[in-house]
This record gives sequence, C-alpha cells and structure tokens, in this order.
Amino acid sequence: MLPSSKPALPAAQEAPGSKIRVMICDDSAVVRGLVARLLEGDPNIEIVATAADGEAAIRSLQRTPADVVVLDIEMPVMDGLTALPKLLAVDPDLKVIVASTLTKRNAQVSLQALAGGAADYLPKPTSTSEISGSGDFRQQLLEKVKALGAVRRARRGRIAPTRPAPGPVVPPRPQAPVAISLRRPSLRRPQILAIGSSTGGPQALVAMLSALPPAVTAPIVITQHMPATFTAILAEHLGRATSRNAQEGVDGEKLSNGRIYIAPGGLHMKLEKRAAETVIRLTQDPPENFCRPAVDPMFRSVAEVFGAASLAVVLTGMGMDGARGGKTIAEAGGTVIAQDEATSVVWGMPGATAQSGACSAVVPLADIAPMVTRLFAGGTP
Repeated sequence: MLPSSKPALPAAQEAPGSKIRVMICDDSAVVRGLVARLLEGDPNIEIVATAADGEAAIRSLQRTPADVVVLDIEMPVMDGLTALPKLLAVDPDLKVIVASTLTKRNAQVSLQALAGGAADYLPKPTSTSEISGSGDFRQQLLEKVKALGAVRRARRGRIAPTRPAPGPVVPPRPQAPVAISLRRPSLRRPQILAIGSSTGGPQALVAMLSALPPAVTAPIVITQHMPATFTAILAEHLGRATSRNAQEGVDGEKLSNGRIYIAPGGLHMKLEKRAAETVIRLTQDPPENFCRPAVDPMFRSVAEVFGAASLAVVLTGMGMDGARGGKTIAEAGGTVIAQDEATSVVWGMPGATAQSGACSAVVPLADIAPMVTRLFAGGTP
C-alpha cells in the first residue's frame, strides 16, 4: 500500500543552490545510469534520485524534493501514467517529462499524460546504445530539463531567471521586464488561422480550439514541434476535442474551410497559391530554429498567400520559433496574437514573438479563442 500523498514541500525545506534537481524514473537500471550521466555532464543539473517504478518515485519525492522528473511510461509495479497524478499530488509545481519510444500506443499514452498534467514528452531511442550515442536525444533531454527546471525554480522564487548559455536551449530571458510594443490589428477579416506551439502546446491547442465556435469556419493550420507518430495522434485528439475534421497535412491537398491541418513530424508544412486554390506543400528543407517542422516557414507562406487576411497565434513553447515568421505576417498587414507568460508552460516562443513587436495582443490562453472569434466576426481584439 502506498503512503498517503503529502502536501507540496515548501521551498524553504528544499536544498539551497542554483542547480536544477532531477529525478529519473525508469525500470531499466542501464537507462537510468545513461540518462543520469547525460544530465550530470551539465554543471547546472543535479540528479537527486532515481527510481525503478512509479511507486518508488512517489516515495522518493516525498523524501527528496525535485524540480523535474523524467518519467518512463512503461514500467512494472506502477506505470508512468498511473504515477503521474500521484507525483503531482505530492508536489503540484513539479515539472514532469514523460519518456517513451515512438510507437502509436506510446504516443497515445504520452498525450494522455500531457492532458493529465505532464509538462512535456521526450521520444526515447529504442536501445541503450542509441541513448548514449544519439546527440539529438541528449540535446532534447538537456533542452527540456533546463527549460522546465528554470521555469519551476523562477516561479517558486528560489532563483531569478538567468540568461542561458548560447545554444538551442531557451531564448535569452531579460533580467528586467521588456516593454512590449503592440501594433494595430489588421482591418481585414481573417481568411486563415495559423498556430505555432511547442512545449505545453498539445494542452493549449485543445483548450483554445475546443473553445472556438462553429462560426469560425476558416482553415486552421498548425505547426506543433512533435515527431511523426505523435503528430498523427495529436490530430486524432484534436478532432475528438473540437468536433472538427483534423488531420496531418498532405502534400498537394487543397485547404478546406472548417478543417484543422497539422504539420507532420519531420516535415515543414507550407501553403502555396495555385490558381484560385490554396494547397499544402510538405518539404524536407533544412530545420529552422533547430526544428522540422518549424513554425517560421509556415508563417512566412501564410503571409505570402493571405497577406493582411492572415491571423496567427503563437502558443507556449521553448525557443523562438515563430517570432520571425510572426513579424513577416505583421509586416504583410496580418494580425498576430501571443499567449502570455503567466499561462504558458514556457514563455519562449510567445515571449520572443511579443518582444519582436509583431503582436496586436498578448493575452492569457483562455482569452485567445474569444479574441479569435471576434476577429473572424469582423470585430477587433
């Protein structure tokens, strides 16, 4: 029998210092060791505990506070999906990254975990040799742990947000608030809704799109940073949540009103004008902002095709993907909205877009759907 959950530990009881405290939960001792070594190679990270199953992770968290837990999905005794709400009951501020191999079932379970409070997901290589040898896995692991750990610690007041080292981890966060200059929205009624998102995006997309009324009938194009198996499952989830037709984009397909199109993992999704029609183009052009699919190329193509009739939304996410593309849309006369910091899991992408001067509004997640609805009705934000 598991001990009863305890309330979150106050910050004063947690060990002092500026390192991000990480727990690794995986049923493989070899994987735990490999992941620990990858993380401990960074001087800003400290491994405070490891666990072989969900029950052990809960007991450990009750004894030893952590900022981030890397949580395997498939484990004996108690799997990751079962353990997740119990870990969050011990510490509601905990940042949990679910890790799973790229199978359809694991993609479905990972999206369930995101809906249940996990902050992010991590595609896990299928072999230990790939874990130790894959630069991509190490980069993603460090990016996610450092970004989420920094947000957790800053919001709990234990350390101030700092300017990260150069690299594709998190965009620089200023030491003092930067004034955000807003521009007037377009005077034209939108004909397209383009959305970019990353960390925290699946949850934000469901919340925003499920709040849009049927009266919003324009095509909706989305770039969410995800691998291929995950984007197909995300489309299914969004279809169920919104009662709209949602699918991965198909090269050459004509855009249809009322449909949601998601950039497939591993491919950039762009729009192209063909006579009187707008069609989807999928490309394997080089990654942008270390991402493929990336938001910027989609936004640039939206600006080229729809101009001042473009409406773009940048939701929660690491990095600064979407900021340059959002600026292109704004300069073409379109309207750009960014999610605010308080409701973002990570205020990287929307923060960079807001600070670029591209936005007509920077608002909480719950306010975005009503604002989009007003714009499509011919009103103002």
